[in-house]
Amino acid sequence: MFREMLENVREKCPLIHNITNYVTVNDCANVLLACGGSPIMADDADEAEEITSLCGGLNINIGTLNQRTIPAMHLAGKKSNELGHPVVLDPVGAGASKLRTETARKLMEEVRFTVIRGNISEIKVLALGAGGARGVDADVADAVTKETLPQAVAFAKAFARETGAVIAITGAIDIVANGEKAYCIYNGHPMMSSITGTGCQLSAVTAAYVTANSEKPLEAAAAAVCLMGVCGEKAYARLTEQDGNATYRNYIIDAIFRLTGEELEQAAKFDVF
Repeated sequence: MFREMLENVREKCPLIHNITNYVTVNDCANVLLACGGSPIMADDADEAEEITSLCGGLNINIGTLNQRTIPAMHLAGKKSNELGHPVVLDPVGAGASKLRTETARKLMEEVRFTVIRGNISEIKVLALGAGGARGVDADVADAVTKETLPQAVAFAKAFARETGAVIAITGAIDIVANGEKAYCIYNGHPMMSSITGTGCQLSAVTAAYVTANSEKPLEAAAAAVCLMGVCGEKAYARLTEQDGNATYRNYIIDAIFRLTGEELEQAAKFDVF
């Protein structure tokens, strides 16, 4: 199944409109190219609707919010809904400031999202109004563990039913759920947390996957999450004693570029609940 998802992205080369943060915008563009998609980065309100009309999917990331780009997010999101295009929300740092939290919630009120992807603290803030966000990082107290996994899965499914979106909660154990079914994914490597933007990159890849596999958003999102984790593992295996996190970031992108559908199918580690 995941092999088909990957091959569809490579075959269709979906054009993805990204309104994302300037810390990771270059990496998001490169990771989209690596996975087989094509990026457009456009965050001015004067062209948001026009650009998103040219694309197959939209990725909205609130990592570096400002009053200039927020209107573009709303305009692009509504236009994508009008056109029936998939839309991904990455609520970076929701809970860390009033602006971030209110912007994410307002977007959820006005835009119908295909996937909402964030860490557990961010998702808890959107669902419950409270979480343990530490800046843009999840709080240790919110972490999904083997012991808390059943409750976290139930929470993700309930929020998916409430929003109508696939909920992707990423961390040491990833959960990708709709209202009825959840993938619990065990791929990845702890060193991925030493790089700024692996989550942002994943949201961009997720937008490409749900655009190229629009009839199966749950499975497409799960495939994207597995891909990122598998490539984190493959990249770590390449590191030498002289390599650090900058090399690791590049190796992850290289691994995404080189990954085959068969490798993804074989290396993906998950349970379904």
